[in-house]
Amino acid sequence: MTNPNIYLIGLTGGIACGKSTIVAMLAALGARTIDADRVTHTLQQQGTPVYRQIVATFGPSIVGPTKAIDRRKLGALVFSDPAKLRQLEQIVHPAVQTEIRQFINTAAQSGGYATRLGRLKRPVVVIDAIKLIESGWIAACDQVWVVTSPREAQIERLMSNRGMGHEEAIKRIDAQLPQAERLAHATVVIDNSGDLNATRAQVDAAWQHVMQANQ
Repeated sequence: MTNPNIYLIGLTGGIACGKSTIVAMLAALGARTIDADRVTHTLQQQGTPVYRQIVATFGPSIVGPTKAIDRRKLGALVFSDPAKLRQLEQIVHPAVQTEIRQFINTAAQSGGYATRLGRLKRPVVVIDAIKLIESGWIAACDQVWVVTSPREAQIERLMSNRGMGHEEAIKRIDAQLPQAERLAHATVVIDNSGDLNATRAQVDAAWQHVMQANQ
């Protein structure tokens, strides 16, 4: 069920499709954005309830010298074992959802505001989440944006930007929802296979429809 006090965009896509680039463009246009992965990272910091549950479940081998969770080790563990991945999601996802709801509620209370392209009647909030569909957020969204990119580009980005080996990159991609299933829920599709200007043109065009629906 949508919140009448905000205009909610759910943004999703496979790992290394370039969602963060799209989110930055939307923020520059006037959207208020929240990144589920960053929320997850914050919730996993040492001393939090989520941290304690993860370490208790997966053992001290995932903890680095500073006692912080080694996300690379944790990822290698869970993305090679679907049962372990489900365990991790059962720990993390409820806490992430709570944080996102709080962000939305705060935004909803702020009312409309001016952007460089015009005034918004309601705040536009963007949830950036790989698990947007699986976690049920699409039912609350006014629009669902799906970012696409060629599989080869995803693999290359994971290897060059995140230091993964080829096999690990493929495991990460294949552990996620197939892109076709995301596209089945899409209101807007952003093809991020071209250059930055081509991507920005798509975002700007889609934003115009958001503005029209929210004035």
